[in-house]
Amino acid sequence: MSYATSLYLTAAEIGLSITALVLLLLAAWNGDRSARLLTIIAVAALVGAAIFSIGLFDRSASEVAGRAFGDLYRADAFGSFGKVLIYLASAAVLIVTPRFFTQLGGYRAEYPVLMLFNAVGMGIMVSATDLMTLYIGLEMSSLSSYVLASFLRQDDRSSEAGLKYFVLGALASGIILYGVSLVYGFTGSTNYDGIRAAFALDFSTGALFGVVFVLAGVAFKISAVPFHMWTPDVYEGAPTPVTAFFASAPKVAAMGVLVRIAMDPFAGEVDAWRQIIIFAALASIVVGALGAIGQQNLKRLLAYSSINNVGFILIGLAAATAAGVASVLTYLTIYVAMVIGSFTALLMLRDPAGQNLETFADIAGLSTRRPALAWCLLVLMFSLAGIPPLFGFWGKFVVFQAAVQADLVALAAIGIAASVIGAFYYLKFIKVMFFDEPTRDVETSSPVSHWAVLGVCVAILSPLGYLLTIPLGEWTAQAAASFVAAM
Repeated sequence: MSYATSLYLTAAEIGLSITALVLLLLAAWNGDRSARLLTIIAVAALVGAAIFSIGLFDRSASEVAGRAFGDLYRADAFGSFGKVLIYLASAAVLIVTPRFFTQLGGYRAEYPVLMLFNAVGMGIMVSATDLMTLYIGLEMSSLSSYVLASFLRQDDRSSEAGLKYFVLGALASGIILYGVSLVYGFTGSTNYDGIRAAFALDFSTGALFGVVFVLAGVAFKISAVPFHMWTPDVYEGAPTPVTAFFASAPKVAAMGVLVRIAMDPFAGEVDAWRQIIIFAALASIVVGALGAIGQQNLKRLLAYSSINNVGFILIGLAAATAAGVASVLTYLTIYVAMVIGSFTALLMLRDPAGQNLETFADIAGLSTRRPALAWCLLVLMFSLAGIPPLFGFWGKFVVFQAAVQADLVALAAIGIAASVIGAFYYLKFIKVMFFDEPTRDVETSSPVSHWAVLGVCVAILSPLGYLLTIPLGEWTAQAAASFVAAM
């Protein structure tokens, strides 16, 4: 394949990289006074990259799509679908970010630049077909994430979150590298096709250890149990817009990486890694649900909710079928809407002095002060709990259906039973907002940008979201089919 075609297939990442470099120069010349302008340009670049990825998705089965740069990168429907979610989630977070930092003493121009570089790394991750390409994308995303987590330098909680994320992230990167070295040592290749072919001939105990280490490192990035320990502390300490970002776009990228490496280079060894995925799925569901019950900080509760939802997504992967891959993509789409809507609502919870409200005591009686916001939170929480007729129910339904079709009936049954535990703390939101007496004054208005993002998320999760089931089912099925066929 020519370099011209390779450059075209990677145009989204190249475009975002060039935009980020230009914005970096503008930030250096104009300082923080240009931060809002840079944010607008960054949002436009991310939306443009998403539109390009949609076009590439439509052409994924034609001669335009293919493998770029000597099969280091693959432009297929699976990767394009993941990148659309990543870029749109990043853009949504950028839209609701400036007000938060402005209130705390100034919005810095470096923020949108870091977000763009992070998006570039995540785009590389979901399309990588070589372990070295995967690691480059992973580190590009991670390095900017460490800075974002500690972006409020005057806040001790933010500094602590950044340090914890950096130390544990470095540990996860080391685990992945060790796994990559073992896989390379026993297969002689870092390319996904070469690894799969070598495993088909001989899958030794040493190679199994390599697979386990790679999966363990990626499990850290998706905050699956038992590699979840960083999530509550980082989510609570990081600035709320950064937490919204961590819970959405990087989660999609890491899950895309996990699905691709499990179903591509390790596709012939399903029995070896399925047990790991099943354990992580059930443990994440239970630990996420039980850990959230006693939480009073809303960001910390949503961190455990994120762990819980990762468990449900892993049930779809455990099926190891095209339907399972499609269910993972469907759940991720719905999950991104749920988590961005939830954190946007938290950003809109402020007292008259402009201080953000982050505990259950702060939202007591919210329905009497801000009824529209309270009802939006009701939709979001019921959707996270998977209560019909909200669209969050559909995400759980498709992953359980994929598990049953793959003869994993016991796994589906345990997952359904464990999901009842999570309903408790989601219903606690409703009880506190609608039945408790108000204890604090809340700001009575919010920016139009916040309402726009929240309104889109709530509309998707409402019963109107079921209008998306047919097109969403077709898109995810196409992404899964083209991906599995490429194996």
